[in-house]
Amino acid sequence: MTDDLDRRTFIRTTAAVSGAGLLAGCGGSGGDGGDGETEAEEMEATGGDEMESTEAEEMDTEGSGGMETVEAPGEVADYVGESSNFDGSMVVMTDQDEVSVSVGAEGNGGAFAFDPPAINVSTGTTVVWEWTGQGAGHNVKSEGDGPLDSGSAVSEEGNTYEYTFEETGTYLYNCVPHKALGMVGAVVVE
Repeated sequence: MTDDLDRRTFIRTTAAVSGAGLLAGCGGSGGDGGDGETEAEEMEATGGDEMESTEAEEMDTEGSGGMETVEAPGEVADYVGESSNFDGSMVVMTDQDEVSVSVGAEGNGGAFAFDPPAINVSTGTTVVWEWTGQGAGHNVKSEGDGPLDSGSAVSEEGNTYEYTFEETGTYLYNCVPHKALGMVGAVVVE
C-alpha cells in the first residue's frame, strides 16, 4: 500500500509540475505572434494582480472540469485517498441548492467511482447521486451510523438518491459492494 501511495504522490507531483510548465509556456511572448511586449510589461499594463488571480483560478479548476477546488481536509483525504479518481482536492459547490454526484463513474479499474469523489457544500444543499448504469449494482451508504442509505445496490441508469444536508460536518460514504475497490466519497458541509 505504501508503494501505491508513493506512486500516486509521484504521479500527482509530476502532473502538477508538467501542468505548471505548460502554463508558464503559454504566458511568454516568444513566437506567438504577439506584439512583442514582455510579460512584465504586459502585467504592468493589465494590472499584475488581475493576471495572477486569473492564473491561480485556472490552476484551481484545471483538474475538476472547470469547477473550483480546495485541498481536502485530512479526514476526507484519509478516507477517499484509496479512490483512483481522487486527487487530494474537493470540489467547492457551496451556495448551490442542488448538486449532482455520478454513481458508477470511471475509476478504480472500471466504473467503480463517485464523481466528484469529494465535495464541499453549504447547509441546506440537496445532493443528488445519479446512477450511470455502468459497473454493475451500486448504492450509497454512510460510513458508520451516518444518515446516507440508498438501499440495495441497483444498476439502472437514471436511478437517483438524494439527501438534503441540514447540519455541518463531514459525511463519509461508500458503495457497499465496491468499497474494497475504492468506491468511496465524502461530503463536507459548512
